[in-house]
Amino acid sequence: MPRSAVVRSASPRTGSDTPTIATLARVYPFLRPALPRLIAGMFCALGASLCALAIPQVLEYAVNGPLLGAADAGDRSGLWRAVLFVLCLGVLEACLVAARRAFILVPGTRVEASMRLALFEHLQDLPVAFHDRWSGGQLLSRSMTDLGVLRRWMSFGIVMLVVNVTTVAVGVALMVRMGGPLGLAYLGGAVPVVFLSFRFSRRFRSISRLSQDQAGDLATTVEESVHGIRVLKAFGRGGEAYRSFSVQADELRRTEIGKARALSAFSFAITTIPEIVLGGCVLWGVWLATQGSVSVGALVAFFATAAVVNGPVEQLGQLLSITLYAKTAVDRYFEVKDAPNTVADPADPVRVTSPRGEVAFDGVRFHYADAPPLNYAAPETTVPAEPPREEVLCGVDLLIRPGETMALVGLTGSGKTTMAALVPRLYDVTGGAVRIDGVDVRDMARSDLRSLVAIAFEDATLFSASVRENVLFGAPAGHDGEADLRRALTIAQAHFAYDLPHGVETTIGEEGMSLSGGQRQRLALARAVAARPSVLVLDDPLSALDVTTEEAVTAELRRELARMTTLIVAHRPSTVALADRVAVLQDGRVTGVGTHSELLASHPHYRFVISSLLEDEEYERAGKVLS
Repeated sequence: MPRSAVVRSASPRTGSDTPTIATLARVYPFLRPALPRLIAGMFCALGASLCALAIPQVLEYAVNGPLLGAADAGDRSGLWRAVLFVLCLGVLEACLVAARRAFILVPGTRVEASMRLALFEHLQDLPVAFHDRWSGGQLLSRSMTDLGVLRRWMSFGIVMLVVNVTTVAVGVALMVRMGGPLGLAYLGGAVPVVFLSFRFSRRFRSISRLSQDQAGDLATTVEESVHGIRVLKAFGRGGEAYRSFSVQADELRRTEIGKARALSAFSFAITTIPEIVLGGCVLWGVWLATQGSVSVGALVAFFATAAVVNGPVEQLGQLLSITLYAKTAVDRYFEVKDAPNTVADPADPVRVTSPRGEVAFDGVRFHYADAPPLNYAAPETTVPAEPPREEVLCGVDLLIRPGETMALVGLTGSGKTTMAALVPRLYDVTGGAVRIDGVDVRDMARSDLRSLVAIAFEDATLFSASVRENVLFGAPAGHDGEADLRRALTIAQAHFAYDLPHGVETTIGEEGMSLSGGQRQRLALARAVAARPSVLVLDDPLSALDVTTEEAVTAELRRELARMTTLIVAHRPSTVALADRVAVLQDGRVTGVGTHSELLASHPHYRFVISSLLEDEEYERAGKVLS
C-alpha cells in the first residue's frame, strides 16, 4: 500500500532566503488584473495623507498672518479663509479615504479567489504520491489561512506601506524646511528606527513562518481526530487525543506569544524614539522661537506636521509584520504550487478509438519514492534519506484478454493493490509498461485513460453530495443518467438508497460516514459500474458486506463482468469465484496463471494462499452471521 507519512521536525524553520520583494513579486501574475484599482486606491490614500500634511502649512499661514501679523486687528477675513481651507482639506481627506476603501475592497478578494482556484486545480492535477507525503491540514492552511493573510496584505498592507513611507518622506522634508535644525534632529531619530527594523525583520520572518507551520500541523491533528472520532471513542482514547492536541496548541500559543512580544517590543521602540526626539525638539524649538530663529507659525506647523508623521511611523511595526507574514504565506503557497507533476500528460497523446479492453503488464517494476516526505518544519536542514526501498513489483508479466475477469491473489503486502493502482495511472511504473489495447498508459491523456478505466477501492470514499451525484460521478456524458443509476444500484444491490429520507436525492454527508461500511462499499461499486468502463478494477470491494448481500452482488457482478475486462484484487475465495482465471502474485512476480482448479492442482503457493483466505473468510462469515 502507498505510504502516508508526515515528518515534523523540532528544529525551527527560518523561511526562504529569497528577498521579501522578490518573493512577493511572484504574486504579480495573479495581481495584474486588479492593479488598476489597487493603484487608484493607493493614489487616493496618498492624496488623503498629503491633505493631512497640507493642513499644518495652512496653520503656519494663519498663525504668522491673520493671528499675529494682521495690519488691521478687526480684519478677520484671512483667518476665516484659513479655517475654510482647513475644512475643505478635511472633507477632501475624508472623501479620499472613502474612495480608497471603495477601490481596494473588491480586487483583493478576487485575487485571493483566483489564487485559491489555481491552487485547488494544481492539487487535483498532482499525483497520488504527492498527497501521500502531505497532510490535509497543511494543504488546508495554505489554501485558506495563508491566502487570507495575503489578501489583507494586498488590500491594506502594501497600500498603506507605500503611502506611509511617502507620507514620512514628504513630512520630514517639510519639517526640515520649516524647522531647519529641528527637522534634521527629528530625521536623526530615524537612524535607530531603521536599525531596529532590520533586526525585527530577521527575527519576525522566522517566528511567523514557525507559527504558520504549527497552525497547519494543528489543523492536521483536528482533521485526523474528526475523521477518527469513532476509533477514539471506541477505544476510550479521547483523553489522550486531547492531551496531544493540547501540547500542540500550547506550542502554537507560545509561538504566538513570542511573535506578539517581538512585535510589541518593536512597536514600543519605534513609538518611543520619535516621541523622545520630539520632546527634545519642543524644548529646543521654544528656545529657537525666543531667539527669533524660528517663527511661531513655523513652530506650530512643525509640530502639527510631526503629529501627522508620527501616525505612519507608529504603524510601521504593524505594516512590516503584515508584509513579512505575507512573505511567508507566499513561500508556503508556492511550495505547493511549484510542486512538479510527475504523472503528466504526454506531449502527443495517443487515443484508443475502438477500445477492446486488453490489459498487459510487460515487465512491470515499481517501488515507492525513496525521497523522504516533505519536512514542513525545517526544509533548509538536511533530512537523512531513507534506505533505498525494495521493489514492490519486480518484473510482472500478465495479459488480461478482452472481456476476461482476472483475479489477483497473493499474501498481504505482495503488491496486489499496487498493481491495481498502476492501471489507471495513479502511480507510474518505474520499469516496464502497462498497456491497454497495446498502448502504453503513459502515452495516453489521463482524461482518456480514466474514461476507459474505473476502479472501486476497498476503502470506499464518498463525497458530501446526493446518492445520485455520487453514483453518476464518473458516468459518461450522453447516456441516460436515470437508467445508468438504476442499473448501477441494482448490480451493487444498493436498493437501500431509495429508502433514504429523500431517496437518491439524499445528501449522504461528509465521506458518507452517515452510512454503514457495507452501504458505502455498494455505492462505490455502483459508481464504478455506472462509469461504463472498458476496464474495471476492483480492489476487494465486497469486504464489508454481509453473507446474503455478498452473494446477491456476486451474482449480479458475474453477469455484468462478461461485458468488460476486469481485474479483481481478491482477498477471499468467494471473490476468486467471480474470475475466469487467477494470477498468483509472489515476491513481486506473477508465478502462476490459470483457473482456480488448475492452480489448486499445480501451484503450492496458491494452495497455501487459498487455505489462508478460507480461514479468514470462515471467521468473517461467522462474525457476519452472528451480527
